[in-house]
Amino acid sequence: MSTGTEPVPKEAPEEVDELAELLGSRAIARDDHVNAPGFVVNPRDVQDVLFDLLEEAGYDHCSCVTAQQYEDRFETIYHLKKYADPTDEVSIVVPTPLDEPVSQSAEPVYRTADWHEREAYDLVGIEYEDHPDLRRILLPETWQGHPLSADYNQEKPQVVTLSEHANPLEPDHEDPESDTMFLNVGPHHPATHGVLHVKTVLDGETIAHIEPDIGYLHRCEEQMCQQGTYRHQIMPYPDRWDYVSSGLLNEWAYARAIEDLAEIEVPEYAQIVRTLGSELCRIASHMLALGTFALDVYGEFTATFMYTFRDRELVQDILEDLTGQRMMFNYFRVGGVAWDLPEPREEFFDQTRDFLDELPAKVAEYNDLITTNEIFQTRCIDTGVLEPDVAKDYGCTGPVARGSGVDYDLRRDDPYGYYENLEWDVVTRDGCDNYARVLCRMEEVEESAKIVEQCLDLLEEWPEDDREVQANVPRTLKPDADAEIYRAVEAAKGELGIYIRSDGTDKPGRFKIRSPCFSNLQALEEMSQGEYIPDLIASLGSLDIVLGEVDR
Repeated sequence: MSTGTEPVPKEAPEEVDELAELLGSRAIARDDHVNAPGFVVNPRDVQDVLFDLLEEAGYDHCSCVTAQQYEDRFETIYHLKKYADPTDEVSIVVPTPLDEPVSQSAEPVYRTADWHEREAYDLVGIEYEDHPDLRRILLPETWQGHPLSADYNQEKPQVVTLSEHANPLEPDHEDPESDTMFLNVGPHHPATHGVLHVKTVLDGETIAHIEPDIGYLHRCEEQMCQQGTYRHQIMPYPDRWDYVSSGLLNEWAYARAIEDLAEIEVPEYAQIVRTLGSELCRIASHMLALGTFALDVYGEFTATFMYTFRDRELVQDILEDLTGQRMMFNYFRVGGVAWDLPEPREEFFDQTRDFLDELPAKVAEYNDLITTNEIFQTRCIDTGVLEPDVAKDYGCTGPVARGSGVDYDLRRDDPYGYYENLEWDVVTRDGCDNYARVLCRMEEVEESAKIVEQCLDLLEEWPEDDREVQANVPRTLKPDADAEIYRAVEAAKGELGIYIRSDGTDKPGRFKIRSPCFSNLQALEEMSQGEYIPDLIASLGSLDIVLGEVDR
């Protein structure tokens, strides 16, 4: 029986040959990664190569863009997948010289590359020709230098916070030729779900243009992981990306990447415990999303918001018994989990089953309070529309994509853990609007409950002498030098991926976090065009973002 930890084999030789034939002389070298074949291309051929891979080979999901610097070059990696089969992957590697780090932009091919390339420019210093708006995205425009470049001076003070000589109190002005008005939404407002600033241009009462302004919560998470050891020092960090309810899901993203890179096989029993805890986290996350969304769209605090927090607290109680923490769990370990289920086990099973037994009635009550509510329907149906092709173009995943009918879930499509051995369904909706995304999350709560119940059945019957919670992992992990991998899991908000490049030491040479919230948030402008400010608030809430994960 598969435990889901074996490295996925690379494409069959004939498939790789077909890709090589498609790219032809534009592929100047090979740079295979653990998860995918890699092709090195010239900076001037990026758009031609990516267009062919999209249109001829069907790679319609640009899941991540990684930038880094070596001693002799800069490098951009485009991690490409297929929504229909995310195990069919290819990496396009674009080297650029140190004295001229310039390559073509992938934005004309994949709209999601806009923000990813801006981040690469901001942190590493690579420039992208034909990019529609190449400027900093996480750091202030006045920041000096690129923090992930080799020549960055970490001791240099950054004292300029505003454009030089600009007046921060510039008076309002009116253009007699225009009917538009500029409006700041956030960054400090409950409806922005964190420190998010949305620059909004109104034409009358309708939205003409918006621009999400992020970076207020950038905490250098990738840099900190690059300074930590694989075995012990990195695992506490993932809890702090989506710090609300997805801790164990975040931990699994890192665990999956390093375990596949180091060829560590996780015991079957530990995989079931991981699956149990992760689905409880998913329920807690969706409960929070539901309650805050109801608060956003029609001010429902006394019932829906408090009810969802009540039920979320019940899940947090179970997770606290399992992990010892309520928020920053740090329960997963490389090769398994920290410890077995709490004793007495019967009490833990009873507590969890009591929650599951009461859940159907609570979901029915939420439907009475929310989805059948006329005000809620008016605010959500046919607002924030995101068509399937647009969702794919922006790299959307999770309930945001599934609410637009995109049938994509890594638990099923790129199996890991114990998911492939359990009975459950992927929830999709064709509404493409704010209402569909809410229904998706509510139905996913029920599917997660099915998974948790099956895990409980297995754990209750598991032989006592076979409860192995950790693999035999070397005290010091040192993957082969220049080994590279991109691995992802289905977090509560979508595809959470990790790219790791080993430099032969016990710390990563490069550690890149692919945040589902980062990609999903890019689609907000498409969802809000021509709508009203209240619709913008509803659309933003329906994305269920956490700025700690957006900014990292």
